[in-house]
Amino acid sequence: MIGPGEVYALSCAVAWAAAVILFKKSGESLAPFALNLFKNALSLLLLGVTLWLTAAAWPGIPPSALLLMLLSGVLGIGLGDTLYFHALNTIGASRMAVAQTLYSPFVILLSMIFLGERLHWGQGAGVLLVLGGILLVTYVRQAARRADAARTLRGVGQAALAMLLMAAGIVMAKPLLERYDFLWVVALRIAGGLAGMLVEAALLGRFAALPDAYRRVRHWPQVVAGAVVGSYLSMMLWLAGYKYTQASIAAVLNELAAVFILGFAIVFLGERPAARQIAGVMVAVSGVAMVIGLR
Repeated sequence: MIGPGEVYALSCAVAWAAAVILFKKSGESLAPFALNLFKNALSLLLLGVTLWLTAAAWPGIPPSALLLMLLSGVLGIGLGDTLYFHALNTIGASRMAVAQTLYSPFVILLSMIFLGERLHWGQGAGVLLVLGGILLVTYVRQAARRADAARTLRGVGQAALAMLLMAAGIVMAKPLLERYDFLWVVALRIAGGLAGMLVEAALLGRFAALPDAYRRVRHWPQVVAGAVVGSYLSMMLWLAGYKYTQASIAAVLNELAAVFILGFAIVFLGERPAARQIAGVMVAVSGVAMVIGLR
């Protein structure tokens, strides 16, 4: 039976897929770090307005829980996203798409260790089907020219560590989502991630280059729309999925973003999928049916 958590997780996958199409255009004139910093800052601003409009009072979060929320954001949004973009630049989008399928196995593993979650054997088989389908969708054959082995190994290592940090951040946040006001947890997590990025920018001397990077932007409508959909909306849907269902289930459903990206690319970018990609969609959807149907 599909519950609200599954609906939120699937909606997050759709929202993120739409944001990726917008970010594809945005990335033509704005570097990844500057884009990520902008979308997180705008998302935090929108969440502040949302908290004000809903009159969500401070829920009296104790210092220990507050520290965990901020640390979750630093790990998942600050360090995790930074490593993600480093890996993206090192190994390219096609390999990164495959590497990021490590996210749900990491969430499942950490949820079993720290949250005591368990999957039915049929759900486990569904997880494997989803991951297999996503690999079919995102796999791209290597070009004739071989990349430098050391550079590739470094990029894969960065990608794996990024997925582990993102998974650790969300598993850390799940118990807090069940205990405290949802909007405040979302806002504080993004605040922690943004603070982490600002610290990184200060340490690496990135601030001087940011004004010029924003002045050169040619696609502000896509940048703003991508930030709203990809950070503000998808972040709330993402965490709502984890609040109302098992972390392991939500992680697998989130992986369907790769499938939705394929569909949106066909509709909005005019791309034609290979038979392998269509097969991947069918395998992934079958896996999702097993995961949510054997509750």
